[in-house]
Parts: sequence; structure tokens; C-alpha cells
Amino acid sequence: MSDEPTGPTRRDTLKYGGAVAAGGLLAGCAGGSGETTPTGTGEYSVSMAPMGEVTFDGVPETAAVHDAVWADHLVALGQQERIVSLGWPDRYYTGYYDQLPGVSFDTSDLPSMWSDGLPRELFYELDADVHHLDPCRWLSFDSGWNRADFDEVEDNVGPFFANRFSRAHSDPPEGECTENYEYYSVWELAEKFSQVYRVQNRGEQLRTVREEMVADIEGRLPPESERPTVALVVYNPDSETFGTYEINGPGFAKAHYRPLEPVGAFADSDRTYANDYSDVDLEQMLEVDPDVIVHHWDIEPSERYEALLDLDDHSVGGELTAIRNDRVYVGGTPMQGPIFNLFQLDGRTADLPRRVRRVPGRRLDAG
Repeated sequence: MSDEPTGPTRRDTLKYGGAVAAGGLLAGCAGGSGETTPTGTGEYSVSMAPMGEVTFDGVPETAAVHDAVWADHLVALGQQERIVSLGWPDRYYTGYYDQLPGVSFDTSDLPSMWSDGLPRELFYELDADVHHLDPCRWLSFDSGWNRADFDEVEDNVGPFFANRFSRAHSDPPEGECTENYEYYSVWELAEKFSQVYRVQNRGEQLRTVREEMVADIEGRLPPESERPTVALVVYNPDSETFGTYEINGPGFAKAHYRPLEPVGAFADSDRTYANDYSDVDLEQMLEVDPDVIVHHWDIEPSERYEALLDLDDHSVGGELTAIRNDRVYVGGTPMQGPIFNLFQLDGRTADLPRRVRRVPGRRLDAG
């Protein structure tokens, strides 16, 4: 596929041609637009697996957020002023919002919900009306929390409302989580959140913009036989190994890759996070030898990404086709709500290209 756009770019569709998204639809995200004002009073309930029917006495005035994906959903609905925490506020990327007129999200004063674990006392200090955090996620590993702990917070502070395993359609822990779990797309989650905050589902309007972008992409895709093989990875320079993912796998984590219909380098392998995972070393990667390597989780180039580029001087890594041909790219974050998804699918932002690579004479350059 060519790196050069033909005609109006997909970013033009998002920011200008899709003026409903940037100008009209999102102009009220900083507050003040009647379109974003929650309507209705009194008790109501919203269904969300694995919680089931979650009852609200009124529209939540404050929301404790852990995973970045839920913050993006609230920004898309113009409800970011309600957010009172993030998992890692200093790592939350706001560059996409900066490119949309009237949209902003200041994370500088938000407390972190992560402090070598999930601090119980913080839930009481925040005293949030709703917690956008999936208890099943924390019950799936040794987090120090059990079901009774979450029930206590729900009874004494406020309900939980999130669905973390929709990210990759991975298996929740056995028991109640397995029995009640369902998986949702980005846009189904947007509808759920719009019901919680009782606002117009602007996620559905953003979805319309996305469909136009996808149609443009599909119209320019080469035949499958002419497409490069793509490895979606996270590189560990300490062990010189790759954590590999199936790029066409299910879940909102891959929602910006699937429309490109890439030929997954590990599509027929059991060495991905979608299956029984094991690291792939440099020799094993060379056996697969993908045409393109995409570094997962990076919106901006990370130290791991830089180390991946440095493999061009490695006796084995330097033999990789993707390294030799400068076809190594940052791929964006899997923790994406509606706005992140649109920009990461678009792949051509004004200030930060989604795809970044090394070229002769320069350390990094836009692809």
C-alpha cells in the first residue's frame, strides 16, 4: 500500500469533511453545549456485563476512572469534567484532542488510581458516584482484591461500570465473571456510556464518520496477495524477545487495524496473546520474517521502539526484512474509545504521525 494519500486525506474527513465530528459534534466537549447536557432525573438503570443491571440515582457527577479507554469514552460524550482519577494521569495522551476545536482534557491535577496496586482508601477519598473499572479484571490476577472488597466499595461508595475483557475477548476469571461476561465493540460501549450519562450518543455519530473512513480505506486496498505480512509486537530489549499479537484478533484493541485487512504474520501461529502466549526470540522472528513490524501500545515512539530500530546493527535483527526496509512503525494504543479509534485508524495526524520510522540522515521521520 502506498504511503501517499490520494485526494482528501482521511484526517480531512475527520476534522473537516466530518465537521459533525470536529465542529458540531465535539465542539461542546469542553462544556457549555446544550447537546452535552445530561437530561432526565430520578432513578434509572443501565445493563453492562459483567455487572448486570447497574442502578443510578441520577446522572453521576463524578467518575473514578482507571483504564484510559473509559476516559476517552467520556471525552467523546463531553463528560470529561466528571473524571476525578486516572490509572496513570501523566501517561494519558491528549494530543488527539488538541487537534479538535473546542475539545480539551486536563489530566494534570488528577490523582492516580495506581500505587503499586489499587489502594482501597482512595475509593473512599474520591467518593465518586461511579467507578469505571472492571472488577473481573482485578480478580483475574493476584491484585489483593476479592469479590467482597468490590462489593463493599459498591455498597459504601458507588457502583462499577466497565468491561475490560472486551479489549481482546480474552477469558475472564472462572465463576461469576465467566457466567455473566459479554463482549462489546467500541461503539456498543459508547452507547452504554451515553445511557449512563443520559446524553445523546455522539459515539453513534462518530461511528458514521468511521464508516466513511473505512469505505475509503477499503476502496484503496490492494489484493490480499499483494499486501505485506505484518507482525504486531512489543519488543523487550533486555531479553531481545518479542511479545506477539494477532493483528486481526477480536476486541476494541485491534479496531484500528482490522479495517486495513492486514495479512497477519502470526495468523497461523500459537505464539500470540490471543492463544497460549510465549515470547518469540530474534531467530524465531527471522523465521517468520514479516514485511512490516508494528509496535503495539506506542502512540509516541518509546524506548522499546527505539531499541527495535537499533536492531539494524544486530547480527540477527539486522537481517529482518522490516528492519532492512525501514518498515517499522508505532501502532497506537489498544486502550481506545471513539476518538482514539478514529485518529488511530486515520493514521495521519497533523502533529504526530501514527507511523514513525527511521530513515537515512534522520533519527525519526513520518511515514
